[in-house]
Amino acid sequence: MRIEAYNKVQQLYNNKNVSKLKKEKTHSFSDQLQISSLGKDIQTAKQAVVNSPDVREDVTASIKERMDAGTYHVDSGSFAEKLFEKYNSAIF
Repeated sequence: MRIEAYNKVQQLYNNKNVSKLKKEKTHSFSDQLQISSLGKDIQTAKQAVVNSPDVREDVTASIKERMDAGTYHVDSGSFAEKLFEKYNSAIF
């Protein structure tokens, strides 16, 4: 009996089994990304801040006109109180 021939036949069967295993183990997964509603809300808020102007032109234009006309006056006591309130709220 030829043992060498038996080994070659056995190798063929083993190779087929290995290739079947390799084919069965492959899975096709795709990457997914899900954004929560909180994340969407935060993104919307960020976009609103980016799109808003840094300076309120309507308010500054009114103040500039009154300053040029000499009719704009600031009460120093009121200004000091507001400044002190902001300072205290920032500390505490």
